[in-house]
Amino acid sequence: MNRDYPLEKVRNIGIIAHVDAGKTTTTERVLYYTGSQHKIGEVHEGDTTTDWMEQERERGITITSAAITCFWTKSHESDKRDISKKYRFNIIDTPGHIDFTAEVKRSLRVLDGAIVVFDGVAGVEPQSETNWRYSDEALVPRICFINKLDRVGASFEDSYKSILDRLSKKAVRMQIPMGAEGDFEGLVDLLTMKSFSFSGSMGEIVTEGEIPAKYVEEAQKYRTELIERIVEHDEAAMSAFFEGNEPSVADLKGILRKAVIANEIFPVYTGSSLKNKGVQLVLDAVVDFLPSPLDLKPVKGINPKTGEEIERKPSDEEPFTALAFKLQTDPFVGALTFFRIYAGTVSAGSYIYNSTSGTKERVGRIVRLQADKREEVEKVFTGEIAAMVGLKDTKTSHTLCDEANPIILEQIKFPEPVVSLRIEPKTKADQEKMGMALKKLSDEDPTFKVSSDEETMETIISGMGELHLEILVDRMQREFNVGANVGKPQVAYRETIMGNADAEGKYIKQTGGKGQYGHVKIKMKHLEPVDPEAKVAKNVTREANFEFINNIKGGAIPGEYIPAVEKGIRESLHRGILAGYPIVDVSIDLYDGSYHDVDSSEIAFKIAASMAFQEAAQKARPVILEPIMDVEVVVPEQFMGDITGSLSGKRGSIEGMEDRGMNKAISAKVPLSEMFGYTTSLRSMTEGRGSMTMEFDHYEVVPTNVANDIIASRK
Repeated sequence: MNRDYPLEKVRNIGIIAHVDAGKTTTTERVLYYTGSQHKIGEVHEGDTTTDWMEQERERGITITSAAITCFWTKSHESDKRDISKKYRFNIIDTPGHIDFTAEVKRSLRVLDGAIVVFDGVAGVEPQSETNWRYSDEALVPRICFINKLDRVGASFEDSYKSILDRLSKKAVRMQIPMGAEGDFEGLVDLLTMKSFSFSGSMGEIVTEGEIPAKYVEEAQKYRTELIERIVEHDEAAMSAFFEGNEPSVADLKGILRKAVIANEIFPVYTGSSLKNKGVQLVLDAVVDFLPSPLDLKPVKGINPKTGEEIERKPSDEEPFTALAFKLQTDPFVGALTFFRIYAGTVSAGSYIYNSTSGTKERVGRIVRLQADKREEVEKVFTGEIAAMVGLKDTKTSHTLCDEANPIILEQIKFPEPVVSLRIEPKTKADQEKMGMALKKLSDEDPTFKVSSDEETMETIISGMGELHLEILVDRMQREFNVGANVGKPQVAYRETIMGNADAEGKYIKQTGGKGQYGHVKIKMKHLEPVDPEAKVAKNVTREANFEFINNIKGGAIPGEYIPAVEKGIRESLHRGILAGYPIVDVSIDLYDGSYHDVDSSEIAFKIAASMAFQEAAQKARPVILEPIMDVEVVVPEQFMGDITGSLSGKRGSIEGMEDRGMNKAISAKVPLSEMFGYTTSLRSMTEGRGSMTMEFDHYEVVPTNVANDIIASRK
């Protein structure tokens, strides 16, 4: 079986945005115009294709990223049925709500380009900034689409300025709108200097024409600016331009394509998805300017046998290399593992090697996805995104490859959860089902953690926010039929130390027969942030929040007991000192100790290490840390004083205020513990007209009076 379309005609793209910018509505238009569906689904009617989960349709938000394959022929082509003119789009529609940020992060890791959608009234919003930052980290080329220009208060220029001010000076207008709000009638393309209007029942007829006289002067001004920005990236074109010879449109597109792929320019388009204006031209831009898998650098990874860096070129002839980026429990086919192939091919029924876990897996079936519909395929090729059915040991971020040519790709890093809940099954029958359901949900979502309280033996679930946990509990009840009682949301506090300390732990026990003997001496200090790329010495184990240094000389503690010492310390990290919360940012230097030829054992050294850790931590000025949230509240101006007062009263610090259309946007840093239920109070304070978004920003030391309350509540 051969590839049915060339690799240069593949585009793996994501649609990302702040919640309510019109991302899913835009995706529905894409599906309609590409012929993937014959009816446009609407978010407000609850019948969209990509928001297929019940919870998504009820709430009108996207929760899980949906993968869709569709085909696009550029809008100016007359014969839409000519296969040679078609481009294959693998699209992922990602969530906009901050609680589901892991979905955006993992999607960006496997995409080659993105369409970033903005609300034409609000412009850049908090989650737009987070998504932009994630895209920068993943080096994903982007096209901007300023949507909702038909809305009252919409302004292309204000939204464009917010992109320049808050995201990147590399953004540049590719179009200007003709009219705005109720008078929004179409667009001017600055590169070709043509106007575009959209007609037909769903805007499917795109008409190209001359620019109306009233827009010509503005278009010429911005076109000059656009061309100057493009020719900056090509010396020959720049000197020709400044000598008065403007490059052809085809040459300008070629230069712009290279600059977009290099993340040197972010083209800005505009329109209204709901009113069916402008989406086709964005799809043309995806073809013209976003990369195919061939335009990207070879993917790099580590050879697990030698530790050397190796690379794989995007070619079907290279050894099979893929990254599993998402797990999903499907009601019809069972466990689905979504993967992106960077090199080689894979067939249904074959065996593949999971180099992360070191296990072989059999590929049962392979499906391509149309959101919640499935198309079975025999074989998939380089550059494709698909899902395998039947993998047992593969988790998010695992590398799948050819066993004879192993490689481990860089793992996706996810943020730590900040909110916890206690959860218990309603009946004995629910108990067993709950364990299974929680395991499946935590396999699917790397930001959802399940643990148990050692003292009370209660189950604790942790996630990115109240909505995140609420939806997971709701899914557990609906999809797995598990009844559960849920406690109030709790803050995921941490503990750390502010000083240094030395301590000694000695565990000696004589019971008549063989005794126990373990003796360690450690130095403890606060671990400052370290460069993740920095080389680590052989005697050091280093993770994000913990470092263990083995400085034992002359066999004071035999080598076989060192892992037991480290284990004893790691277990102590989970138990905390002040209030039982996990301890972070600690460096332990094991520098001395002693052993007994007969009585020493691993368990004795583990206990001795735990004793030394407890003593050192008590002496090293322990403190409690709390998550501080980056909060943005948008309210009409008359409520501004009340809202700033209420945020200050919640130990918040106001960082700034700005106009956002007819409203004021207040940004503040506020402890998470003060923000539970704030959405409800905000509504009552603003007659239902205020809205709020918040995301985790950093951990900070809790004030003494608050720390005392936390410690008292844990006793």
